[in-house]
Amino acid sequence: MGASQQASSQSGGEKRVRCFLSLSLSLSLTLIHLANNPASAPPQQNRAEDSLRPVTIKQLVECKEPYPNAELSIDGLPTSQVTLVGQVRTVNKQTINTTYRIDDGTGVIDVKNWIDPEKGESHPSFAVDTYVRIYGRLQSYNGKRTVSAHQMRAIQDFNEVNYHLLEATYVHLQLTKGAPGAGAGHGGGDSMDTGGDGMFVDGGDSGRAQLSSCSRNARTFYTFVSNAPGGDGQHLSQIATGTKMSARDIMAAAEELLNLGLIYTTEDDETWNVMDA
Repeated sequence: MGASQQASSQSGGEKRVRCFLSLSLSLSLTLIHLANNPASAPPQQNRAEDSLRPVTIKQLVECKEPYPNAELSIDGLPTSQVTLVGQVRTVNKQTINTTYRIDDGTGVIDVKNWIDPEKGESHPSFAVDTYVRIYGRLQSYNGKRTVSAHQMRAIQDFNEVNYHLLEATYVHLQLTKGAPGAGAGHGGGDSMDTGGDGMFVDGGDSGRAQLSSCSRNARTFYTFVSNAPGGDGQHLSQIATGTKMSARDIMAAAEELLNLGLIYTTEDDETWNVMDA
């Protein structure tokens, strides 16, 4: 009897996953249709901006903002509602919100889960290293991208992570290159100006091109860590001794490089290594 109930539970879980994947793909196809057929949207209403967009964190960090408070765009398309997956790296609980730092392998971003004290709402909390699915609104403050979460949930089946990356890739290619044999899509190829595919961590010459646009402290940080012997990464104290930078400057440089996907944390949040080491 116990085995029968377990099999039934697994079957029900598989059906829910299939239902979710089907709905997610349907939303992505709607987004692509609206982007390629803007006339189909109601007047004075930007449906493409409000459509749910599957993304990688690198796309969020590098999305375009022509001027302060302008619409943020990815692949040339205004984007506000996004869904992403990633692993919780840090958790910062406050009275009005909980901030999760999320890492999906392409970059890191802060996701804020807000709490309404008047309604007494409570949200499930997620431990460090938990993989989560996030639905939220892309925001920018002082040039830093964040996501304000509408909903967060733990991922039970790791296949969902792989599926999300495939779906984000599919939407990106449809918008930038169009359907097979159809030529360039909505983005017209302009979104490829980073030297990579605009979605995942750049390597080689494109990584060095990103580094050239970084601050002097970030370049000093990166050079020191990449040239350090051993290849196991460097702790904040080692970087401070070797570069004569203050701890504050080191943390700011690390934040800058983490957001670009050029470094990653190793043993703890104050030990880093370069991506191509």
